[in-house]
Amino acid sequence: MQPGRILVIEDAEAIRAAVGAGLSAAGHEVLGRADGGLLEQDLAQFRPDVVVLDVMLPGRDGFALLESVRARSAAGVVMLTARDGVEDRVRGLRAGSDDYVVKPFDLTELVARVEALLRRMGKLQSRIVIGDLEVDVDAATARRAGHELTLTATEFKLLAYLAAQRDRVLTKTQILTAVWGYEDYDPNLVEVHVSALRRKLEEHGARVVHTVRGLGYTLRAPR
Repeated sequence: MQPGRILVIEDAEAIRAAVGAGLSAAGHEVLGRADGGLLEQDLAQFRPDVVVLDVMLPGRDGFALLESVRARSAAGVVMLTARDGVEDRVRGLRAGSDDYVVKPFDLTELVARVEALLRRMGKLQSRIVIGDLEVDVDAATARRAGHELTLTATEFKLLAYLAAQRDRVLTKTQILTAVWGYEDYDPNLVEVHVSALRRKLEEHGARVVHTVRGLGYTLRAPR
């Protein structure tokens, strides 16, 4: 997968760090800013595919920054706000925002929305093929050697993440952040779901999800 370049403009440090960690764990290149003071420079130099943009910011607010993004870039825009009023959402969408997420939000949902936007823009693959394994992210289906796999929602998210990051060694913390949306949780959660996913994958072929001792897991095509 070609990673997306994501510019995150959010003045709350904890939220900015969490969003950055979640997007980075999903394999994307992230640049975080506390305000829009360098927006025009970032659009020209970082060239983001998507801008995640808070509405309430010091200096220029999110609506003013959205106008600048639209005037200077073809980047997609996902707006964040603590307000739940319909008026703000309508204003943002009419001004050119591609999506709108109200705080507090689930991190995995935000990452999914960003990636859905990247796919609509042609920046991400919807269908991932690795040897005899085929994962269709949009259709939420997976097939191995022509056999459709019966996966839980979490198992599919885990498989899609591993497949998108094929050949990369992923730590348990990265997997927890990308699939469950949080860190510092019981690492056995990852082990249990990897084990269940492996059993289903290996009913129809050789092992593709491998343990890298002391580091994490990787998915690669069978030799």
